[in-house]
Amino acid sequence: MIRCHLARMMGEHKMRIADVARETGLSRATVTLLYKETAQKVDLEAIEKLCLLFECRVGDLLELQSVLKTQENSSHGKEGRDADN
Repeated sequence: MIRCHLARMMGEHKMRIADVARETGLSRATVTLLYKETAQKVDLEAIEKLCLLFECRVGDLLELQSVLKTQENSSHGKEGRDADN
């Protein structure tokens, strides 16, 4: 799973979706999908524009999260709910 840290970066810079769209020239829809981490694919041009805007590296914006780590997190959450019952 690939995590996108756009929401965190926008928060740190106190920017809204409209601000990022205006500054980068990306569509609001593209920025929204990345912000909500629901994008299925992203153009390299979009990644480049975001990295230039936030003065960061691609690895700061996108992170490959291992499948094993994702499964562990979801199983721990399930155990916590079962323990409460």
